[in-house]
Amino acid sequence: MWNEARTINRLANTLAVLAVLAMLAGGIYWLIQRPQFDLQAIEIEPAPNTTLHYVTPASIQNAIAGNLTGNFFTINLAEAQRVFEEAPWVRSASVRRIWPNAIRVTIEEQQPFALWNDSQMINTWGQVFTANQGELDDDVALPQFEGPEGKEGLVVNRYAELERWFAPLDVTVQKLSLSDRLAWQVTLSNGMTLALGRDPGADAPDPQGGIPGALPFAARIQRFVQALPQATQKIGDRAVTHADLRYPNGFALTLAALPENPQLKKKR
Repeated sequence: MWNEARTINRLANTLAVLAVLAMLAGGIYWLIQRPQFDLQAIEIEPAPNTTLHYVTPASIQNAIAGNLTGNFFTINLAEAQRVFEEAPWVRSASVRRIWPNAIRVTIEEQQPFALWNDSQMINTWGQVFTANQGELDDDVALPQFEGPEGKEGLVVNRYAELERWFAPLDVTVQKLSLSDRLAWQVTLSNGMTLALGRDPGADAPDPQGGIPGALPFAARIQRFVQALPQATQKIGDRAVTHADLRYPNGFALTLAALPENPQLKKKR
C-alpha cells in the first residue's frame, strides 16, 4: 500500500513537471513568434581592412529576395550565409544576429585580377567567379586569360612568371591563352604575339605551384628578351608582329608588311 502511494506520488510529480515544461515551451514558442522579433534590418559591412566597391544594396536585395526566412530567433545563419554568398561580387560572407530584430552581414568582396574565357573572371586568389564585367570601372584594364577548366591556377602562375621575364622589354602581358593540348600563346602590350609551345609542366600532378616546366620557359624567353633589341635594330622600322619561340636553339620573327610606296600607288 505504501509503495503504491509512493508510485502514484512520483507519477503525479512527473506529470506536473511535464505540464510545467509544456507550458514553458508554449510560452517560449509564443514569445519568439512575436512581431517585434521579425527581421527589420539587414546591416551590410565590409570585411576588416577592405571596402565594398562592386557589392551594392540592390545586388544584395536581389540575392535575398524570397530566399531568406525566419526571424531573429529562427533564422538559419548557415543557410543565410549561403544565400548572401550567391550574390554577385561576394567572395565570402558571415552572418550574425543583432538584438532584437536585425542581422549583420560581413562581406569579403571579389577582387578581379583577370578576365577568364568568355564571361567569367579570376580573382586575386586565383579563383574563378561570375559577375557582370560591365560593372568594372572604365579605367580598369584586366588581362585576358583563356584555358581549359581547372587550369586557372596554372595560368595565373605562368602569367606572374611571364610578367617578370618580359619586364626588361618594358612590356606587359595583355592576353594569355592555354590550348586544350596545353600549348601557350601570349599577346604583349605592344601588340606582338608569341607562340611558346606546349607546357612541359601543365600536366604535372600539382601544376598549380607553377614550378614544373618553368625553367624551360625561362631559358627560352630569356634568350628571346636578350636577343630581340639587337634583332629589331637590324630590322629597322618594321615592327615585329609575331615571334615563334618553339625552336630549341632560336626563334622566328614575323614582320609587319612594308608600307606601300606612294609613287607606285600613283602609277596604278
